[in-house]
Amino acid sequence: MPQAKIKGSVYLIPLPLSDGANQTLSPDILAQTAIIKHYFVENARTARRFIRSLHADLVIEELQLSEISKHSGADVSLFRKWLKEGKKIGIMSEAGCPGVADPGSNLVGIAHSMGAKVVPLTGPSSIILALMASGFTGQSFVFHGYLPLKEPARGKKMKELEAVSAKERQTQIFIETPYRNNLMMGDLVRHCHNHTRICVAMNLTSKDEFIATKTIGEWKEAPRFEGKQPAVFLMMG
Repeated sequence: MPQAKIKGSVYLIPLPLSDGANQTLSPDILAQTAIIKHYFVENARTARRFIRSLHADLVIEELQLSEISKHSGADVSLFRKWLKEGKKIGIMSEAGCPGVADPGSNLVGIAHSMGAKVVPLTGPSSIILALMASGFTGQSFVFHGYLPLKEPARGKKMKELEAVSAKERQTQIFIETPYRNNLMMGDLVRHCHNHTRICVAMNLTSKDEFIATKTIGEWKEAPRFEGKQPAVFLMMG
């Protein structure tokens, strides 16, 4: 016998990838954040600042925000309670789309298991924007998140991705901690073939956005990156 649906609902709310880039958000986000009072968020301070940027007259103190802990995850009991009470719940990551390389997927799974309505709202995804701008195939691609940090696992993984990309004509996508961008590029240059192409998409949607696709051979001669800048790396073997 199918489970009866409950009245609670979940709204997946993307945040801008860079400060002040609210033009990248859909009107639905403005409409829903005007009425949602209950949130699960990756960072409460970021969430409050974002909501205030959309609704200057909203009383932020009236909102109920539960932070998703990096160590213990979300308060699942509270999430279930709010859904059973028929609340509209917003889920936000710190930037981009919740549940895509960011917290939220576990809560969405629980919502589905409870028969709650799940609504993804339209907004920026650094992964998709980088893929669009890379010049690589979008017919077949894989996002790997973070690569292994230490050798020899790191170099082995890079070579595996390169081989799969060349054989399957498949774009390989991964990310790195912003302050390690130069280390990432140095490792790619060391482990990959000169003809392999790498796209670096950095500071997407910001005024100093940087997107470049070059072969490994060309990246060997390119200037290194400055500062801590969020970036997406794409590979085509």
